[in-house]
Amino acid sequence: MKRIYPFLFVFLWSTGFIGARFGLPFSEPLSFLLVRYLCVIVLMMAIAVASRAPWPQEPSQWLHIGISGVLIHAIYLGGVFLSIKHGLPAGIAALVVGMQPLLTAIGAGWLLGERVNPRQWFGLVLGFMGVALVVSGKFGVGAELGAMLVPALVALLGITAGTLYQKRFCTGFDLRTGSVIQFVPSAVVTAVAIALFTEFQITWTGPFVFALGWLVLVLSIGAISLLNLLIHSGSAVNVASLFYLVPLSTALIAWFLFGETLPLLSLVGMVLAVWGVYLVVKR
Repeated sequence: MKRIYPFLFVFLWSTGFIGARFGLPFSEPLSFLLVRYLCVIVLMMAIAVASRAPWPQEPSQWLHIGISGVLIHAIYLGGVFLSIKHGLPAGIAALVVGMQPLLTAIGAGWLLGERVNPRQWFGLVLGFMGVALVVSGKFGVGAELGAMLVPALVALLGITAGTLYQKRFCTGFDLRTGSVIQFVPSAVVTAVAIALFTEFQITWTGPFVFALGWLVLVLSIGAISLLNLLIHSGSAVNVASLFYLVPLSTALIAWFLFGETLPLLSLVGMVLAVWGVYLVVKR
């Protein structure tokens, strides 16, 4: 059963871009995320209390789990949503975030003492090349991106730092109470950002409610729980390599739902990216 967790995570995480496409036309990005975080906090708190899940005993554990949550949720998701809202194609945003495995491999050796062998390095580079081919084949290489890339780059740093930080300082926490501890500071940071830089704005439509429900139940509870589980049970490099498959999975879902097609160059990139992930994770 555990063998399907990585593939299930990739699929669920990929649907986040689809959910953003449905919901962002009706909402300011940070407002969307704030409501999402509040819904998750209420649901996970109810689950934690009903199941009598254990809470961390040391104040330092609360601090570390909270910091990892801000990096993985507030910084990463905030950057991705802002970049897509401001016109960056979801595939390009996925490519930028797709550089995470390379940064994680560098940080894992430095911070966690994990050894990255030559085969894994080759797989990481091959996977990145594959993702680049997918996106360049779909959107071209001469697009004028400009400042739209800045939020995506911030998101890249957030998810990379969050993965490494959680692997280093947050091993062994309960997924139910840990989710509450992660999302509370994420909601606070997002609310402060709204107060300082924008305003709360949501148009409550059917598509927005559907997107919100999907992102709360499937992404913030299902996919994040799987991510935490994978970080606890595997190396940071192996977990990060799965993010190479996210834009590829997203492209397939978009093809199925919206009829978006992929050129031959993108299909070649898919093969390279899947091969790269195989080289990284195989024993």
